[in-house]
Amino acid sequence: MIPTGQRDPSARPRAGRDLVLGVDVGTGSSKGVLSTLDGTVVDRESVAHRTAYPRPGYVEHDADGVWWADFRRIARTLTDRAAEAGDRVVAVCASGIGPTALLADGSGTPLRPAILYGVDTRSLPEAAELEERYGEQDLLRRCGSRMSSQAAGGKLLWLRRHEPEVFARARHFFMCNSYLAFRLTGEYVLDHHSASQATPLYDRHAQDWIADRCADVAPGLPMPRLVWPSDEVGRVTEAAAAETGIPVGVPVAAGTIDAWAEAESVDVGRPGDLMVMYGSTMFFVAVTDGPREHPALWGAAGARPGQTTLAAGMASSGSATEWWRETVGAPPVADLVAEAAAAPPGANGLLALPYFAGERTPFADADARGALLGLTLRSTRGEVHRALLEATAFGVRHNVETLQDAGVEVRRVVAVGGGTGSRLWPQIVTDVTGLEQELPRDRIGASLGDAKFAAVALGAVEVGARWNVVEDVTHPQADAAAVYADLYPAYRRLHEATRDLQHQLSALERVGLDDEATALRPGAGVSAPLG
Repeated sequence: MIPTGQRDPSARPRAGRDLVLGVDVGTGSSKGVLSTLDGTVVDRESVAHRTAYPRPGYVEHDADGVWWADFRRIARTLTDRAAEAGDRVVAVCASGIGPTALLADGSGTPLRPAILYGVDTRSLPEAAELEERYGEQDLLRRCGSRMSSQAAGGKLLWLRRHEPEVFARARHFFMCNSYLAFRLTGEYVLDHHSASQATPLYDRHAQDWIADRCADVAPGLPMPRLVWPSDEVGRVTEAAAAETGIPVGVPVAAGTIDAWAEAESVDVGRPGDLMVMYGSTMFFVAVTDGPREHPALWGAAGARPGQTTLAAGMASSGSATEWWRETVGAPPVADLVAEAAAAPPGANGLLALPYFAGERTPFADADARGALLGLTLRSTRGEVHRALLEATAFGVRHNVETLQDAGVEVRRVVAVGGGTGSRLWPQIVTDVTGLEQELPRDRIGASLGDAKFAAVALGAVEVGARWNVVEDVTHPQADAAAVYADLYPAYRRLHEATRDLQHQLSALERVGLDDEATALRPGAGVSAPLG
């Protein structure tokens, strides 16, 4: 791996090359890469930012202060270093967290902070209302997903209902990548994949907005023009060039939601391919052989023209282990991982539930809560850390089984994301699920997928071209797999047995927090890192 802020000398045998820029805005940080037109990463940069939690269930980003500020900083840094070496940026693409809901006025100026994806649960009442209005089966068949806190359509209805003065002024509906594309080009577009997560507003069969539902849910709000993630949507304007350092006139690809860009970064694009993304949250993208549906999962358009996918996502994974690391004094990550690796499978009798921020799939429950069973006076911090990793692995198995129930035949699994920096976590997941996982050479994530989209938009590579090299493969370990085969049913029983208690404790948690937040307007409040 190339350290952030440094170039790999071996990857720069000469100056004067054409490079593509990819930038991804995440929940807690943003990352950018420069790569050659064949996918070789030559430079990268990252910046951390803070996420606002103005009241329980509300999670927001300032589009200018986070999305555009991060993009500007990363683009300026990377383009300046490229220029010093005599290289040039010839295409650009950005992705970001999603689905989100950002309303802007006629000039594209944001009217309020962006409401983030499924971790923001404020629109659950609106989601339930829309599901009753349109019907579960119709939503699954036509849109691919039921209504949930993940669906952008419910977020728009919440804004219309709770902030009518803001909604009345809105003339643009952005997600993260489309806002960045607008700032770069002035074009009002949204990629098909992101639009397919605006349930109930997009028809995945017609691959178009559902006009009557858009008028019903968001009357008077013009919907963006639809494109595919690798389509060129415009060229960098003079104003954007002055702010970012990207040359005027450079082509800009549309981009998409981060997980689908991440899947593209590791060449997950054929039916039977499954991406497992290890990050603050765990996310899964399965490429299907046609539209598939399951009431617990998210059917969506893919990142490639005509592609279909079925996706799943856990609400917390790396964020739970980061919480534990901070709780025990923030030791170096490597030390805690080593201690966890030294503990045996089953963590000497500890069993955890990973629902620290509720859960998204394979069951939607905003009031689910984490648990840790089996503590003794001999339990160590490394054992607890391992138990949390094992809990996320059990969650992965639960989601994979649900994908298989939907008719997905998993033929190839690719691991990606920051959590693959250590071999321990992917190995535990393999031992729990029995699925081998490919570990690509470059596991930088969505920003590399953005670079690929940019190269496709430029015409330098084909949409389905191989972009990454497999570096390693995990294989199940028989002894560990046997332990986990016994523990997985216990994990499922622990959740069932404590579900009501989780809800009771969640309600207790909200009492004081709701009272404390009554004076806070949406978008205000204390900011905190996700971790």
